Amino acid sequence: MVARLLPLREGRFGLQITAVVTGGLLAGAALGATSYTISQKDREFRPREIIIKRGETLRFVNDDGELLHHAYLSAETFDFDTGDQQPGSQFDVVFSVAGDYTVMCGIHPKMKLGVHVTK
Repeated sequence: MVARLLPLREGRFGLQITAVVTGGLLAGAALGATSYTISQKDREFRPREIIIKRGETLRFVNDDGELLHHAYLSAETFDFDTGDQQPGSQFDVVFSVAGDYTVMCGIHPKMKLGVHVTK
């Protein structure tokens, strides 16, 4: 796969460049894989606020024994909707657009999560 993206150069210098670029691509993929867990318990998001980088993931976990939750975000530049989450379920959201957001619960209107996404 890398050979298609980066032609293999002959000679010592060309191999070093290919290795450095390949290493950078792999490191970048690993950085984008960062995930943070947001617990939904006792009619609260925990934590209530979080700062993440663009491209990072929030995993919404319903930790309530018997309560449904329904996290959503509707903004001009970014939106998502988990649908009704049964206890024990989880839903991953990749925040691809920098900005300040407020995630709400469609079932419990007092539940709010502040998300600040940096560049």
